Amino acid sequence: MHIFKKYEHDIRPWGSYERLTLNEQTTVKIVTVKPNEAFSLQSHVGRDERWKILGGGGRVRIGDEELPAKIGDEFLIERDTTHRAEAGADGLIFLEISTGEFNERDIKRLEDRYGRV
Repeated sequence: MHIFKKYEHDIRPWGSYERLTLNEQTTVKIVTVKPNEAFSLQSHVGRDERWKILGGGGRVRIGDEELPAKIGDEFLIERDTTHRAEAGADGLIFLEISTGEFNERDIKRLEDRYGRV
């Protein structure tokens, strides 16, 4: 048994994530994106996300804006806003804190390298 009661580790084509806690107010994950990989250009109806870059680097797209992402940077992604994280050569690790209604099936994919649109 893991020390976090709601711990979940999920493997995705672009890397993996670890969910550390889950309750009605927040969900906290550490997201790992493999070097030179990216997850879907996506949005969520029911939640806002706050990201803090913990390791590596790359680029973050929020709406129409593309921004560099380095350790210590923080980003706010409001619900219904398209977003994506793309890792550089060293990969990308970030803390994600979601507020609102959290559900992995809430992902609306607009573009995806792995054929999941």
